[in-house]
Amino acid sequence: MSAISNDWLEAISDEFTKPYYKELYKFVKEEYSTHVIYPPSDDIFNAMHLTPLKKVKAVILGQDPYHNEHQAHGLSFSVLPDVLPKDIPPSLKNIYKELHEDLGCTIPNNGYLKKWAEQGVLMLNTVLTVRAHEAASHQKHGWEQFTDAIIRAVEAQDRPIVYMLWGRPAQAKADMITNPKHLVLKAAHPSPLSASRGFFGCRHFSACNKFLAENGENAIDWQIEDIPRE
Repeated sequence: MSAISNDWLEAISDEFTKPYYKELYKFVKEEYSTHVIYPPSDDIFNAMHLTPLKKVKAVILGQDPYHNEHQAHGLSFSVLPDVLPKDIPPSLKNIYKELHEDLGCTIPNNGYLKKWAEQGVLMLNTVLTVRAHEAASHQKHGWEQFTDAIIRAVEAQDRPIVYMLWGRPAQAKADMITNPKHLVLKAAHPSPLSASRGFFGCRHFSACNKFLAENGENAIDWQIEDIPRE
């Protein structure tokens, strides 16, 4: 697992010395040596590498990484740039549909959400690794405790931050967020199984930008541009 080298390190450094993390590290190292694991080990902490703690404006909380080949790269809901439009995961397609209805964003030809991360959207999964083709295979091995520490570090920030909690597992984290300067938005998960039960029409993207603007912060440019393809 590549090291965290920005301001996250000070905020969560205590976690690395705790017994659960030592067990988690041992488990993850063994898994990478004996199975196909996603994302690539150098990408595990990409959410924090790309979004330093001091720059976090919003949090989009996922569950575990995509478990199919060449998709996950350490950002919740995002896939690598060369994933073709037909192969973009259904949940992300639904996120794009909601963005189009909410803000008029055009639907791009890729699912690479790095642009959001670089603007301060912490795109965090609650579990950071997964076995190929085995959803939830790395749950309950310690990642949840580690990512709770990340959420607590964000919650402690003394500035406006928006949390987008989609689906019950993400909404279960709402009790951790008590900072009155922060905004918690809840909706159904964008999965095809639940998107029509409250994700579509939630207008979280415009609500996030309205809240940031009202509190003197720059809004997020949610438009993902097309990638030139041969």
